[in-house]
Amino acid sequence: MKYLLSEDFLGIFAFVGSKRNRIPLSIFLVMCFNVFLASSVQAATPDESPRWQVYTISLLGLATVILCVYLFVVIFQPEKF
Repeated sequence: MKYLLSEDFLGIFAFVGSKRNRIPLSIFLVMCFNVFLASSVQAATPDESPRWQVYTISLLGLATVILCVYLFVVIFQPEKF
């Protein structure tokens, strides 16, 4: 049983480490983070907003932060791009 458990973890690490699976994995992680971020956005809005609107606002804020970080890296490390 212990050996099977370690094989499962090795399979997960191989899935994460593969270059082919980085985009779906990053999208999944962004969506998971969006679930946690949406509750704080819903708490910060003064009126009762629908759930789809809260998820959309938090996803837009998350995309803005990611774009800012990307542009910051591109500006200060242009030789990589």
